[in-house]
Amino acid sequence: MTVTIATLGFPRIGPRRELKTALESFWSGETGAIQLQESTAALRAANWARQHALGTDWLPSGDFSLYDHVLDTSLMLGAVPARYGAADGTADLATYFAIARGAAGGCGHASVTAGEMTKWFDTNYHYIVPEIEPGCKLSLGRLKVLDDYREAKALGYQTRPVLLGPVTWLSLAKGHDDPFALLDEVLGLYGVILGHLARAGAEWVQIDEPILVTDLSDVQRRALVRAYARLGRVGPKLMLTTYFGGLGDNLSFAAALPVAGLHVDLVRAPDQIDALVKVAPAHLLLSLGVVDGRNVWRTDLDALLFRLEPVAATRDLILAPSCSLLHVPVDLALETRLDDEVRQWLAFAVQKVEELALLKLALNEGRASVSGPLAAATRAVIARGTSARIHDQAVQARLAAVSPAMRERGASHAEREAAQAAVLGLPRYPTTTIGSFPQTADVRHARAEHNRGRLDDATYAAFLRDETARAIRWQEEVGLDMLVHGEFERNDMVQYFGERLSGFAFTTNGWVQSYGSRCVRPPILYGDVARSEPMTVAWWRYAQGLTDRPVKGMLTGPVTILNWSFVRDDQPRAASCRQIALAIRDEVRDLEAAGCKAIQIDEAALREGLPLRRSDWQTYLDWAVDCFRLTAAGVGPATQIHTHMCYSEFNEILPAIGAMDTDVISIETARSQMELLEGFARYRYPSMIGPGVYDIHSARVPDEADMVRLIRLAETHLRPEQLWINPDCGLKTRRWEEVRPAIEAMVAAARTLRSEARATTPA
Repeated sequence: MTVTIATLGFPRIGPRRELKTALESFWSGETGAIQLQESTAALRAANWARQHALGTDWLPSGDFSLYDHVLDTSLMLGAVPARYGAADGTADLATYFAIARGAAGGCGHASVTAGEMTKWFDTNYHYIVPEIEPGCKLSLGRLKVLDDYREAKALGYQTRPVLLGPVTWLSLAKGHDDPFALLDEVLGLYGVILGHLARAGAEWVQIDEPILVTDLSDVQRRALVRAYARLGRVGPKLMLTTYFGGLGDNLSFAAALPVAGLHVDLVRAPDQIDALVKVAPAHLLLSLGVVDGRNVWRTDLDALLFRLEPVAATRDLILAPSCSLLHVPVDLALETRLDDEVRQWLAFAVQKVEELALLKLALNEGRASVSGPLAAATRAVIARGTSARIHDQAVQARLAAVSPAMRERGASHAEREAAQAAVLGLPRYPTTTIGSFPQTADVRHARAEHNRGRLDDATYAAFLRDETARAIRWQEEVGLDMLVHGEFERNDMVQYFGERLSGFAFTTNGWVQSYGSRCVRPPILYGDVARSEPMTVAWWRYAQGLTDRPVKGMLTGPVTILNWSFVRDDQPRAASCRQIALAIRDEVRDLEAAGCKAIQIDEAALREGLPLRRSDWQTYLDWAVDCFRLTAAGVGPATQIHTHMCYSEFNEILPAIGAMDTDVISIETARSQMELLEGFARYRYPSMIGPGVYDIHSARVPDEADMVRLIRLAETHLRPEQLWINPDCGLKTRRWEEVRPAIEAMVAAARTLRSEARATTPA
């Protein structure tokens, strides 16, 4: 029996975010399409070379994307909405980026909104939702997967092309009454694509169907049977790939599909290995996801070998990460400033492939062949488990003392609304922004110089005060009703807080892709969490001292800090979240004590943490909502609590959102054309809502008429007095040249609606 190793996908962004640089240079017009193609070809070549050198037997191709692999699949199938002006479903580079980011006009394109974006299963990666218009005739577009396979082959690499599976793609699609009515049409196109790959020399194709780890409908089950009965006969052998969870009640079903191989996630669901071995036919090549593709901790190789050795003795195996390595940083070797003790506990993408190579040698040649590296790995695992830095008795004692009263506001919505109205005195359709303003080149340069020690603390603080003062003055001039300080001192909405809390470590180059060129550097949560001093009060106090208008206190909520970090795996996530909640609760109370009348506690990631199986939802929602309430409930009724959520499907969890007991929630609705508000209306959501009217992830700048139209759409679902007017999200990634006219138009739209309301109100 032989063990080989595979990767299901590798980080696209490059070790130093080379993809971000190439994309943003192209979008700004500094470089052209040829330079973009050259830069991205170099990234692909480097990825193949790196994985090959590490000993990977099954190299992926087609896993690279300029923006999003789901969008790539949509364009491959010709699913291009008519508003983008692509004839016969074909799409050039300008059309591709218009769907991804929107277009402001010019370059042969009219001004057009971007495609809807939401979270990829339960990750922080965002994908462009497939949009299949009624009457759409699908047809083959650019066969990027074929181009990438040929490109790798020309470089001397035999790869396993990666395709998003047809049933998952149709399950994610919107715009058509019944996407599965197009199944045969889609399968015909997939058959053509697989035929092209076979003729080009591909022996295997990895076909990703993560939908198999969810609660399947009868329609989806029938579609999977029909799909693989047809595609399994086309030519290349198919490695049906599942990830992000266990197959559960779909295990026997998946193992019986007529494919040559099956990949399962043994990190999220390690217990499924015994059942899998029992039901898997002898001819089915098993790929076992044994190294965590979504977290950064080293694998306990010794314990893993005890589980794998009996299986490897009876059948050929592929060992792989649990999912694509897209979700982890590239290389730990780049982290020259990371704490040595924490560093030994970690593994990034490169190190995870090295772990797989060690496992392969141990299983093929015996443990003695890798005794030294195995012993070192075991020492690291033991060192982490026994480190004095992990546990804090004071934190544990405080958590044990939490009482039910600490989760209650103590006043009804109506009582709070009246108290807040008296304090704030806001008009109908109050306007605000979500928190951050553009992090310009000057802001980023000053932060970098300060981090390098070239800009002293006093000079840097003076620079930040000047930026904050300019932002406050501009907000007053443009006429916003509730202001923000702009967050110029913050590097990231999670990292900023993590750096001021115990139990977190930080990287220099630990970037992962969130969407397109947007990369994040998640903190590493390794131990118990506590706050030693206020984190935001001084900046709020400075900003509020510059204006008579209310300035929001801006905080990141505990669930989002948790979900956007690499989280410790030695205790339940709920326990870590409650520790963070107590720390942020202290900050909320300090802001109120300083005089802050409105505090926004962002929970942008609450929805993405929802388990993929409905039977697990309530347990997660119970502790997630509990943590938010623990954070927010320490204030009086006159203090207005805001929260913000972005780019998720909320309708199925609206009771939980209601149970958060906020006073105002702002949500992303511009791309979806207020579609999300239908659910809030049906639920009769009691609080005020700020539906986003400015899609900040698009280069397109909306005008007043655009925003008035969206607000009127919102009023078909909500009472006017329930509405706030705001962008979809924070503005840190946009340029002032875009932000100024957009916010001016937003304020003008609110004033137009106020005037109309006054004109129709009886004297």
